Amino acid sequence: MNILSTILRLTVCMLIGLQVLTLVSCESKRPKKECPTFEEMQDPTNDTLSDWSNVPAGLQASFISIDDKLPKSVAPEVSINRSVSVSGWKGEKVSAQLLLWSAEDIDQVELEFADFDSEGSKLPASVAQARFVRYVMTDEFGPGCGYRKPEDFPASLAADMLDNLACFNMEAKSVRPVWLTIHIPSDAVAGDYKGKLKLYAAGSAVGDFEIALNVVDQVLPEPSEWLYHLDLWQHPSAVARVHNLEVWSDAHFEKMKPLMQMLADAGQKVITTTLNKDPWNNQCYDAYADMIIWTKNKDQNWTFDYTIFDKWVQFMMDLGIDKMINCYSLLTWNNQLHYNDMEKGELVTVELKAQSKEYTELWSVFLKDFTQHLTNKGWLEITNIAMDERAPADMQAALKVLQSAAPELGVSLADNHKSYQDYPWIKDICVGAGNPVAREDIAARREKGLTTTYYVCCSDKFPNMFTFSAPAESVYAAWYAVAADLDGFLRWAYNSWVENPLTDSRFRTWPAGDTYMVYPDARSSIRFERLVEGIQDVEKIRMLRKKYSEENTPESLAKLNQLEEAIGYFNTREPSSDWQDKLNEAKKLLN
Repeated sequence: MNILSTILRLTVCMLIGLQVLTLVSCESKRPKKECPTFEEMQDPTNDTLSDWSNVPAGLQASFISIDDKLPKSVAPEVSINRSVSVSGWKGEKVSAQLLLWSAEDIDQVELEFADFDSEGSKLPASVAQARFVRYVMTDEFGPGCGYRKPEDFPASLAADMLDNLACFNMEAKSVRPVWLTIHIPSDAVAGDYKGKLKLYAAGSAVGDFEIALNVVDQVLPEPSEWLYHLDLWQHPSAVARVHNLEVWSDAHFEKMKPLMQMLADAGQKVITTTLNKDPWNNQCYDAYADMIIWTKNKDQNWTFDYTIFDKWVQFMMDLGIDKMINCYSLLTWNNQLHYNDMEKGELVTVELKAQSKEYTELWSVFLKDFTQHLTNKGWLEITNIAMDERAPADMQAALKVLQSAAPELGVSLADNHKSYQDYPWIKDICVGAGNPVAREDIAARREKGLTTTYYVCCSDKFPNMFTFSAPAESVYAAWYAVAADLDGFLRWAYNSWVENPLTDSRFRTWPAGDTYMVYPDARSSIRFERLVEGIQDVEKIRMLRKKYSEENTPESLAKLNQLEEAIGYFNTREPSSDWQDKLNEAKKLLN
């Protein structure tokens, strides 16, 4: 290489260096590629007074806390931090957050992990994942439940969706978080590891970022072995509509596979099924499609087609969700059910009050047949007839029918009437967060092998998982369950998607994000990742409690006491202003 070409090459490197954060060798080039994606909604809170003039040229980057959620259009005021430390058990999934921002357009932003090295040990780069965080439109809690119009609530963009993109084009005067996930292998050697994350822009290296990973010498079991009772209701019809697929087709099931696998990997215990017409009277954007077809034949006998029900249940079981089948519902929200009337040659819809003779007759026929079918499939012992927020009088009538026609079936109830004590034998009780369950009742139920959990919905301001909620609330929800001695947590909507779920999380009835936790094409969210983080914490607490109790030494009992004191703080839904600091301090104890 002659002197002139060398000078030219160095000049090019310097020019590139002006456009990026750190000057690196021009050898670190990546091939040019297209980075197509959908457009986010225009930021309604774009701060025209936000001063981007002091932002240096090129792509800026810094690690920030995973508790932080920054606006898209405001120049961030953060201290530049090019290193981060994370700690976790073997088998645990841990997170970090890298913030990117630029006053100018930046094309083809990419990230690449290097291996994680320790003394004599190595973890491959493949244990880490970087996902660009996308902004969705959100609103505010307001009155909580109830019909709402978008113009009545201030709108803003919230960082939430984790997109599965290989590269991203950043627009000028914008912020783009990147969510970093490290899956620590169960067979990893405990110790301190050093890793690097390389950032690229327009095919050239921007700089290296240090990741210090501490692997604790404890092993977290596989999600299928977690005891925390997670119940996020699934909505297959929403998947078919968003992806324009025929409901229950092979393509529909194929599209649902990665989405529901993500749920299984979070430790989900329950399969959501339906017995007849949409039990919630189409409260979501999509009505629930039938899983069981009822037919009244010309001879007045009944037949029930369980083909779809069986296919859905087996599909979920094959993914690892196999502890409980909850069937909605013996009490629908509009008291309706429908069936094919072969004599009339049409689909007939009837409205039956739970206290009526017709209700008893019709449901008794079905329940006896259903029980036999479940027995044949080997699913009877894990199946519950499920009811959601139904009035005590209707519950008593329905349970009377159930106990007469199919006493072998279990019962599940999401209770918002403070009536759980009326049914101490119910297998799966989930009580609204506003109605705490007495510890002695939980203990008595646990002695009988019965499950007691709690739920949050549109009426609960904290802790919740709206798109405007603080990210750490998803973690707090699990610590609250432990502090209240509950077995787990229910949320009514895993994927009840709104009209345009990728861009606008608002809905006609509830605070934004209430209807779904994850996004189409198995895109996770900050809310969901942190929900899993909280569940991992619960499992770690369970194991440490057992370990310290069995060791029964002054040192171990002192540690146990310290842990219990930390847990006790979270037995409230009205925490102090420093609750996030308290949570992070408590989490450090687990490691």
